[in-house]
Amino acid sequence: MKKHATFYTWFVVAVLWIVAFLNYFDRILITSMRDPIVQEFELSDAQFGLLTTIFLVAYGLFSPLGGFLADRYSRKGLIVFSVLVWSAMTIWTGYCRSLEELLLARFLMGVSEACYIPAGLAMITDYHRGRSRSLATGLHMSGLYAGMALGGVGGYMADLWGWRFGFHLFGFIGVAYAIFLFFVLKEFQEDPQPLPESREVVPQKIQLRETLHGIFQLRSFWYLLFYFAILGMANWIVNGWMPTFLRQQFDLNLGEAGLSATGYIQIGSLVGVVVGGILADYWSGRSARGRLYAIVIGFVLGAPALFLLSSSTLFGAAILGMLLFGLGRGFNDANLMPLLRQIVDSRHVATAYGFLNCLSTIIGGVMVYIGGALMDMQIGLSLIYQVVAVLLLFGTLLLLFVRIRKAVC
Repeated sequence: MKKHATFYTWFVVAVLWIVAFLNYFDRILITSMRDPIVQEFELSDAQFGLLTTIFLVAYGLFSPLGGFLADRYSRKGLIVFSVLVWSAMTIWTGYCRSLEELLLARFLMGVSEACYIPAGLAMITDYHRGRSRSLATGLHMSGLYAGMALGGVGGYMADLWGWRFGFHLFGFIGVAYAIFLFFVLKEFQEDPQPLPESREVVPQKIQLRETLHGIFQLRSFWYLLFYFAILGMANWIVNGWMPTFLRQQFDLNLGEAGLSATGYIQIGSLVGVVVGGILADYWSGRSARGRLYAIVIGFVLGAPALFLLSSSTLFGAAILGMLLFGLGRGFNDANLMPLLRQIVDSRHVATAYGFLNCLSTIIGGVMVYIGGALMDMQIGLSLIYQVVAVLLLFGTLLLLFVRIRKAVC
């Protein structure tokens, strides 16, 4: 039975928006502080890229486990645990004195953050059924964009107070917020449907083997997996190296490059999640494939835009490219989890999203490292972005073969 959105269903979106903000702000903060960190630890571009790579590999490897725990046990408990631990790792990052310490802190941050997104998106789509699902998901994902966009202020904070200050400040904020979440979040409960005493059954916890079979028997899930892997490659090569690309291509200073690299893309993404969410919620009422088509439209625009910004020598054209790429990402982020719930059994949806995150972030993390290694070999970021843009367009068109099994779950 469909549920109508209530005050609390939107309150859940609001409080998890802040979690999403901290989730991406804490992880992306380091990319805008490249110069002082590279100087202090005497790192090559490949070594600096490895700080993002090790985070993403850990995040990816543990995402399926985080999703399975959210499906089997408590979404709320996993969310609170995740925020608390990654915030502690953020604080520790600000105290690191060696590359080895930084790598360990980033690895543990990746493990803890892996528990959040599958659980958070599953909780939101538990509370929001039908016509509010894509919009609610999209508004939550806008918190990620805000975190990425404001993560660019790390360059200014590093100039003013040193690179360690930001990690200490936002780490302590995250710890306090985890305590707040413990008291205000409530686990979703289905409407009670009493049965005659003779028909009462004891609910069984889902089993790992059942979950894996339910997910990987679906050909459509394999299409999603391939698409999301290419999208992860594109997202993280952009997130990890766009500040450096803009500095090299347009001679911007550290703060300007950091804010430009994050700001314009996130503005486009913010517009995308709202427009894409409203469009898909409306379209899904008329076609079961409405959410799928919204994703495809987004990157039919966004992939060529990435190619445009990578080949332009005009900063205005690069801004347009970043805005359109962000728009495509917004269309995707508003609709991927709602689409997944039309393909995979709702009992397994967090685990399925965890597997999407797994492949996406591991490939994305490897690409961040490869990007640095290719730069060390004098291969430019422009060529790398162009190749990724072509792959992204191909992966997006492959989604047209996805089979929709059910409209709402």
